[in-house]
Amino acid sequence: MGALAQRVGCSLDDITDMSCNLNPLGPMPDLEAYIRANTGRIGSLPEPDAGTMVTAYAQYHDMDPQRVIAGNGTTAFIYTLPAALASKNVLIAGPTYADYRDGCIMNNTPFAFWLADKSRNFQLDTEGISATLSRSDNAIDTVIICNPNNPTGTLVEQGRLVALVEEHPGVFFVIDESYLPFTDHGEAMSLARETGFPNLVVLSSMSKIFTIPGLRTGFLSAHPDVVKKFMAYYQPWSVNALAQAAVVHLLENRETTEAFVSRSRSFMKEEKALFYETMSRCSGIKLFPSTTYFVLAELLKGTSAGEVCRIVGNERMLIRNCANFHGLSDRFVRFSLKDRKSNTALAAALKSIEAIH
Repeated sequence: MGALAQRVGCSLDDITDMSCNLNPLGPMPDLEAYIRANTGRIGSLPEPDAGTMVTAYAQYHDMDPQRVIAGNGTTAFIYTLPAALASKNVLIAGPTYADYRDGCIMNNTPFAFWLADKSRNFQLDTEGISATLSRSDNAIDTVIICNPNNPTGTLVEQGRLVALVEEHPGVFFVIDESYLPFTDHGEAMSLARETGFPNLVVLSSMSKIFTIPGLRTGFLSAHPDVVKKFMAYYQPWSVNALAQAAVVHLLENRETTEAFVSRSRSFMKEEKALFYETMSRCSGIKLFPSTTYFVLAELLKGTSAGEVCRIVGNERMLIRNCANFHGLSDRFVRFSLKDRKSNTALAAALKSIEAIH
């Protein structure tokens, strides 16, 4: 963002960041006030295992706390999982978040991608994955699925995922649900409370829906035996004191928190529908269906993602060039919608590009 501000000659505050997948209504004012009132906590060490935070999360979701770990964002778990699960061959459902690949690389763990097909709007072929895992020459022992997926916004139905996990008990399935709070009835679709599968690992985040990525908060849910595998790599005091306090505050104030999430979903649903309608007559760009508030778009008239990002940047808006997502190209961009004014400005900028070409 700093590079764009320098290029167009403005301050960082003048840039509308639509590249980052965060709730435009957050952070909650009540949470910001609570954090300001608790800055004194930085003078003491936090709980080494974030135990109170774990207990609050487990109680909120009606889970056994022995099945939960709190971490310094889901990133800490992503980079640990190849070692904790002793993975020998990882299959990553893509195109998706690059850290899954980078975590394998850091641990010298072989990996491959199962790429969703653009012609199917990037919906994941779980039957194809299952067939691959059933082959006699298959050596895959870990599968990573982001659900809903970043950057495509696609969601795999809960039943299809459960079937995969059930059909292949010798394979670990890591399901990253960081963006599930953005979807209607997300809580009911979560696999975090599934207790019958020792080969299931679920990652959850409060950073996106509550717009607190700087606090670095994440959770891992799994069978207690799998939790022990991850705890062998757990660094004490990895969740800072303010993050622990903020999460506990959110979880213990259920009524306020749930009302905020509900209001956010309604707002995002309305704004997204309006944006899709506004862009429906723009023949130069295809918006893929998304169950989240971020949108993947394909550029259809030879315009490169870099050029689009530059032109949109001239209007002091930052969007995501998807050229470095494995399985995409420089013909794809992603943007996370904001408020009505910002979304309208983005639509106008994208339509101006079509007019040029």
